[in-house]
Amino acid sequence: MALQHLSVGEIAVILPGATAVFRRHKIDFCCQGDVLLSSEAERRGLDLSAIEAELHGLESPGEPAPAETAELIAHIIERYHKVHRREFPAVIEMARRVESVHQARSDCPRGLGDLLSRMFEDLEDHQHKEEAVLFPAMINGMGPVLRHPIARMMQDHVELGELLAFMADLTDDFVPPEGACGTWRALYAGCSKLDADLREHVHLENNILFRRFL
Repeated sequence: MALQHLSVGEIAVILPGATAVFRRHKIDFCCQGDVLLSSEAERRGLDLSAIEAELHGLESPGEPAPAETAELIAHIIERYHKVHRREFPAVIEMARRVESVHQARSDCPRGLGDLLSRMFEDLEDHQHKEEAVLFPAMINGMGPVLRHPIARMMQDHVELGELLAFMADLTDDFVPPEGACGTWRALYAGCSKLDADLREHVHLENNILFRRFL
């Protein structure tokens, strides 16, 4: 299969295991999924043939998204919405603690707690709109009238992508510094999981669910 002429979002749909490859190379397959793989590789100075080899060499394609819209929505809510609500507060608390205890260190992730709080607040508002209005409309078979609310949700995803990039920058790509305490290491592990989950979450919505109604 020739992959260089497909968008990264399309590849993530047909090869779900590709999302791990894209995360490893910092290729945005969710918020900017319409970019061709070849264009993204050229822009980033990446070896296109090496990335294609990784994608073709995937041992497991990963779990496909549920085919039925109602089942896919239920999966998104259970696997992502509920998990974000459970995990964000604990990571925010750890960020506040690390910033307070280690504020004198030059590598302290100053502002991370505020960033995570903003992300969680925005996400809660976004998820509430989906659960209360957009998802029920999708399940009830509404079509063209959903173009505007979907566009709004996708713009939220673009803004989330910018915040995720900022989070990665603040945490040195989630690599704790030498001598980091246990809480600091746990904080960066938690941020890394949030990043992975949010990118998979946005991918399922942008590249699979929303496209069914556009």
